[in-house]
Amino acid sequence: MATDSGNNMDREIILADFQACTGIDNIAEAIALLELNNWDLVAAINGVIPQENGALQSNFSSQAAQTDLFGLHGEPPAATPPPSSSSPPPSSSSSSSSAFCPSRPQRNIVERQPRMLNFRVEYRRRCVEVVVEEASTVGDIKQILQTELQIPLSKMQLKGWKTGDVSDTTVLRSLHLPKNNSLYVLTPDIPTTASSQDNTQQEALRRNFLLIVNHREAQRDYSLNFPGDRTIQEVKRNVSDLTNIPVRHQQWEGWPASATDESITLAASGISYPCHHLTVYRRPASGDTREPSDESTDVHMQSDSEGDDFEDVSEFGVDEAEIFGNGTTNSRKCPMMPDNAEDEAEALMQFTNEFTTRYGECHPVFFIGSLEAAFQEAFYGRARDRKLLAIYLHNDDSVLSNIFCSQMLCAETVVSYLCQNFITWAWDVTKEANKSRLLTMCTRHFGSVVSQSVRSYEKDQFPLLLIVMGKRASNEVLNIIQGNTTVDELMMRMIGAMEIFKAQQQEDIRDEDEREAREMVKREQDEAYRLSLEADRKKKEAQEKEVAELNRLEQMRKEQEEEREAIRLSLEQSLPEEPKEECGEPVSKLRVRTSSGEFLERRFLGSCRLQVLFDFVASKGFPQEEYKLLTTFPRRNITQLDPLCTFLEAKLFPQETLFLEAKD
Repeated sequence: MATDSGNNMDREIILADFQACTGIDNIAEAIALLELNNWDLVAAINGVIPQENGALQSNFSSQAAQTDLFGLHGEPPAATPPPSSSSPPPSSSSSSSSAFCPSRPQRNIVERQPRMLNFRVEYRRRCVEVVVEEASTVGDIKQILQTELQIPLSKMQLKGWKTGDVSDTTVLRSLHLPKNNSLYVLTPDIPTTASSQDNTQQEALRRNFLLIVNHREAQRDYSLNFPGDRTIQEVKRNVSDLTNIPVRHQQWEGWPASATDESITLAASGISYPCHHLTVYRRPASGDTREPSDESTDVHMQSDSEGDDFEDVSEFGVDEAEIFGNGTTNSRKCPMMPDNAEDEAEALMQFTNEFTTRYGECHPVFFIGSLEAAFQEAFYGRARDRKLLAIYLHNDDSVLSNIFCSQMLCAETVVSYLCQNFITWAWDVTKEANKSRLLTMCTRHFGSVVSQSVRSYEKDQFPLLLIVMGKRASNEVLNIIQGNTTVDELMMRMIGAMEIFKAQQQEDIRDEDEREAREMVKREQDEAYRLSLEADRKKKEAQEKEVAELNRLEQMRKEQEEEREAIRLSLEQSLPEEPKEECGEPVSKLRVRTSSGEFLERRFLGSCRLQVLFDFVASKGFPQEEYKLLTTFPRRNITQLDPLCTFLEAKLFPQETLFLEAKD
């Protein structure tokens, strides 16, 4: 499963298992972490849950590695002995630290959770969300952007950093960034060409246009969402399903003067974005009295599509079964729902229109909106107004779908009972992409058990009708009714679910009435104290804000101290061993006087670099960026010398007394 999770397990299960193991409730963050690990569940969990040795030391080790500290990654002095083969090997759980200092054992650092950083990266009209660990580098972000934006790394400039110079090897932790950041990408070496213009056109085609269509005769407005790649002809077809006005009889007002060709897309038609108002009404009846030859000519003038010749065949006494073969609704080419439906409201609008076309006007009223919105409508109103939720799952590939819809779901008794007691929501699982999206919604709202149950049903067991009841803690699926049932059995199971719901509803109504009575008494009692309570509240908020600010400052101070201590320990570990006095090589003995009057004494090889001296002083709590080293006589600032200079070249041999002085 860890080596090929995409082939052996659906991504919905991986997502559910990952959230259960890590406790990450944010779905977007969980998906981003899984994508960073190529949907490898084990690797993603290991990347989030810290291991035995803390990640803090390895992060600082990698940060210290890029500063190229002398004696580890620089040119070692000639007399420095190689690491002993008898040194204990590094543990497997701290590979990043062992890469920095392989011959030394790990120190115990306080273990803490890896910190995640969110980046909102803008490029032209695109925006990419990137989530990485604080231990990652700037180059890691560029690698992700290269995949998302298709821009070579050599031509990508990542701007927006608060600090000055930032390279691809810079570790994000060293920049001390907040959790949420905004960056932008510049590509000065890539001129704006026709390909980028094509990208702009493609982006326009992906836009969603809201068309508010006024049906003049019915005096009703329809709010319809269409992607920019839909043609005007397709819009007129959908409006025909809503208004029962065939395309050839439609008269429109509100289309731009440039929209003369019905085959152009909405993005290219010149309509207003994001919202455009239109009016439709039936062409005057006087045009219907012409000769059949004129009528045929008018059809081809009004529509460029051959399919319009069949839109109003019932007016000429032609049965639809004569056109579509055996008359079964499954022979229609129009699907119940578009493939890979992103806009749930638009998908359900098409579902309702197609369902009406296939099975007539007598059918349940399907809720237009997301599943979460259906929950709000059914479960989260007043207790007296709550209803059960019926989720109808349709599959065109099942032989039972046509029979179930026409003979049971559209039966008058079933339709009446559903309309009175249920909120009915529908989804089409014929396409695999739509089924995967449904399973994701089931996992989010019902849990993995219900999702697995729906997944286990075979194609021929569809359609399904799920009866869902809202409860205080969670939503409960009371019943799953399969397609191979009868009207009587369907009614009995719905009535049984309704009895369970009514018992729960009566209890909720009593609780709600008691709660409202208590709240009314409480409001009457609290009215006299409202002003004093408001003053107390403001005072408490001010105190809490002050305490929160103090806690934040204290937390920042602790993090800075921990960071300084980790850097000091890493420098202390990187120092070469102190040479003995009887060593055959020139040895320089230095005494460093601190600001408190204490002395730091240590021996150094004369061939050793000054960087080792600076690291030694920093390991004692006096970093080079805050203190400077001075000689007594003549007075010299040692910190201004070249760090690669040796003690002999700096004339710090055979012994010297230095003193530390804080920088301004």
